[in-house]
Amino acid sequence: MTTMSYSDLTPDSRPLGKSGLAVSPIAWGMWRFAGRSAAEGRALIDAVFDAGVTLFDTADIYGFDGSGGFGDAEALLGDVFAADPSLRARMVLATKGGITPPVPYDSSAAYVMGALEASLRRLKTDYVDLYQIHRPDILAHPQEVARTLEAMVSSGKVRAIGVSNHSIEQHRALATFLTIPLASTQPEVSPLAIEPIEGGLFDLAMAEDMAVLAWSPLGGGRIGDPQDDRARAVCAALDVVAQEAGVSRAAAAYSWIMAHPARAIPIVGTQNAARIAEIPEAFKCRWTRQSWYDVLVASRGERLP
Repeated sequence: MTTMSYSDLTPDSRPLGKSGLAVSPIAWGMWRFAGRSAAEGRALIDAVFDAGVTLFDTADIYGFDGSGGFGDAEALLGDVFAADPSLRARMVLATKGGITPPVPYDSSAAYVMGALEASLRRLKTDYVDLYQIHRPDILAHPQEVARTLEAMVSSGKVRAIGVSNHSIEQHRALATFLTIPLASTQPEVSPLAIEPIEGGLFDLAMAEDMAVLAWSPLGGGRIGDPQDDRARAVCAALDVVAQEAGVSRAAAAYSWIMAHPARAIPIVGTQNAARIAEIPEAFKCRWTRQSWYDVLVASRGERLP
């Protein structure tokens, strides 16, 4: 069977939606970055750059353990920047705000603008390339959120805006009030989390030219350690392609996400330098329509109609 030809299954940079920013086709996630020394953090960042990754994804809540540590991942990255300011210009830096323990979510203008300022102080930078609302605040009118995001961009402290964990209708409502484009959407996507693919979010992203940043692309570890029949079936389908390419199952999972025409960008969350070095293996995978659909069907647990 003929192998599908996807020019985007290469390490070449790609546009981040309509932002004007160019990013690597794989991102690195920093939700487990906190709790180490600045030297250790720098070593991980160097490994990420060596793997060809330029898009770094963090958030103000990363490092929070339920009782403390809010902002710790951003603060550690700021310490790394302080030791070597040249690193900042080498990356496209994305952060998020709007989760406010113990209150779940707050996207009010006062809170989110304050959250941005706090992130910038922790990160020791004057701007972030991408700022995303982390989760939708049901009590915030989308018009207020839109005005706040626009103010961030007009201030020069944010270059592009996006949302995370938003429904299709929440995207549309926010976009109605925006005069600038949403550059990105960040849903959970993996071979075991396919709702954004089947439920229409990927289609919306293609229609609106939004970048899709796929968090938890290994299914919260279930791709590496499947514990049920569905996960084992998905892993078996991934293993066919992984073995043909001589790469890990994780690399096959990343490439399966990337092969969709929405050109989703998997956010790799490993904090292990050796595994970070394996990121480029994703570009070695070659998918046929049959092999790609085999993974989808295994995830659905039933045949396609």
